Amino acid sequence: MLVIDAISEILKKEGIKYLSAFPTTSVIEAAAESGIKPIICRQERVGVGIADGYSRITGGNPPGVFAMQYGPGAENAYPGVATAYADAVPMLFLPLGHRRDRDRIFPHFNSVDSFSSVTKYVEQINDVSSVSDTMRRAFYRLKNGRPGPIMVEIPIDIADKEIDESAVSQYQKAITVRSSADEDAVMRVAKTILTSNTPLLYAGQGVLYSGASKELQELSELTNIPVATTMAGKGSIDERHPLSLGSSSTVMNGAVLHYMRTSDTIVAIGTSLTKHGMITTIPEGKNIIHVTNDPVDIGNYYQPNDALQGDAKLVLKQLIEACSDLLSTREAPESPEDQIREIKLEWSKSWEKKLTSKESPMTPYRVISEFMKATNPAENIVTHDSGSPRDQIMPFYESGGPGTYLGWGKSHGLGTGLGLNMGAKIASPEKFVVNFMGDAAFGMTGLDFETAARSGIPILTVVLNNSTMAIETSHMASSHELYNTRDLGGDYADMAKAMGGWSERVDNPEEIKDAFLRAKQATENGQAALLEFITSEEQDFSFRGILR
Repeated sequence: MLVIDAISEILKKEGIKYLSAFPTTSVIEAAAESGIKPIICRQERVGVGIADGYSRITGGNPPGVFAMQYGPGAENAYPGVATAYADAVPMLFLPLGHRRDRDRIFPHFNSVDSFSSVTKYVEQINDVSSVSDTMRRAFYRLKNGRPGPIMVEIPIDIADKEIDESAVSQYQKAITVRSSADEDAVMRVAKTILTSNTPLLYAGQGVLYSGASKELQELSELTNIPVATTMAGKGSIDERHPLSLGSSSTVMNGAVLHYMRTSDTIVAIGTSLTKHGMITTIPEGKNIIHVTNDPVDIGNYYQPNDALQGDAKLVLKQLIEACSDLLSTREAPESPEDQIREIKLEWSKSWEKKLTSKESPMTPYRVISEFMKATNPAENIVTHDSGSPRDQIMPFYESGGPGTYLGWGKSHGLGTGLGLNMGAKIASPEKFVVNFMGDAAFGMTGLDFETAARSGIPILTVVLNNSTMAIETSHMASSHELYNTRDLGGDYADMAKAMGGWSERVDNPEEIKDAFLRAKQATENGQAALLEFITSEEQDFSFRGILR
């Protein structure tokens, strides 16, 4: 068989059923002939996003896979790979490479060198005999340790060479190896948790990837400790649970803000605790206990008072056992459920005017509120886009548990949410999969809505159209006054229809809920749908959390 056929057969052994791709790459034909369905995008960044969204829902088992040509294809994919790397997403990239006698000669774009800074691991198949070994190393790195994108470059002069079929027949699926934490350290941490006055469980994306949501909830209920999540960890616990506070980023609801300020001990589980412009900064003076599977994270941004290294699911099980032993001889802490409910209710009331506003153009908060009334968060997968939509939806939307929300933003290219949305729908076809984006984000990737329509991926894209780059108001004041630099234009509902999808344009706030119900029905009928809401230049971000 040929090298590309061998790679396709190995992908099948690893459980790969879908390949997002953009021509020209011979991997597409080989994958299709082996029974792997290609999803052909309109631009490489979105194709990467499809693989990204797929992996976030599956937890990387199996991972999303994206293939592209050498040179321009690899160059255009770079922003998507950077996003996946920043958010620690386990997926596989298979670019073709230039002939090996040219791959490091100017001006040829060298993927191995160029992508080394935005991938967990990069390897070139530099010899026919190394195909099986290279793919084995790739999948073991995908399934173990800190998640992240893996790249295997296939030089064009290698791709069509003959290979002995035994290289594939002897290939065995990679296994996942997980480790628990030191037992003495676990008991020490359990004692600290139970003797703290106001502890907080702070769950990150690692909880989702390890499948540890059940254990997180069990520990919370056992100890009566409230749970907040990071942006990427949103959905680690059903946010309707009475001990769930909600998610945090640079924006958060009143309950998250209160407990981040007042908690004396923060148990950070499955998060890198990265300091970043889109991420909550933990106030000084907190007792930090850091639970992570990557030793690089420990002490990277904060000085922890204690730390546990291990898989989130296994470590949470250890903490449950240790806390259960300790609680057998003492009373459990008093539940904060009543206080959490009161804080949330008070905060919601302070926003009721925005959430129920009848003003026209409508406020985006009314759109979000009506969406929450029209749908069941346990049956949804929702993601935001960059800029205003992310800040507007994160504090209000209550996700329904693992696999119902895609939080992202450490590397935050406009338009990323559309590709993630398609990948999520492929991974969970039974869910109502919705991405919220602004008109500026649609301008970046909106033509790939046609990919969803053409490929039979029935997602809903919500465009909050305020005809301006509203989040840039303070950054482009003079230029806008002189040259109208923030103005945007377009009828995105018409564009969606032209691309083969179902769409509506809504400018009456009283019609929002019914529009969502009609859009949901359209997706259930197998159509890619788009709702365009004509909104105001809403810039009320008074829910931004100032932590002192």
